Amino acid sequence: MRTCTGMSDARNGEASAAITVHNFSERILEQVIHFHVMKLSGGFFLWVGSSPVLSNLAVSMGSRYDSMPLSTLVMGDPSNTAANSMAQRLAKKTKKQVFVSYSLPMTDSNLSLSVEQRIKKEVELHPEHF
Repeated sequence: MRTCTGMSDARNGEASAAITVHNFSERILEQVIHFHVMKLSGGFFLWVGSSPVLSNLAVSMGSRYDSMPLSTLVMGDPSNTAANSMAQRLAKKTKKQVFVSYSLPMTDSNLSLSVEQRIKKEVELHPEHF
């Protein structure tokens, strides 16, 4: 399932899409996983989960001093590194500032890998949403 919406912002008589929203869902390892992407100016916010919970938030962005993007956990359990790691990999791939909330249990590494592969597929199929 996919849905896309946009909010426009008029500046100097020109309409530009300030924020666009892209939602998609996928059954992965017998679990329905929901993805919510908000494209922002210069970056995007990605929420991944199976229920409407914002359990953590990480941000990552490129640095002129290092080839790996900088990344930090803004909120959540610091022992759960999934959001931080995913934000860093997506920032490196897209060369944008990335906010990630990964609200899935870290009990199955196959689930995490499958979720990340699904996100990469969506980035390749629909780069205009990222």
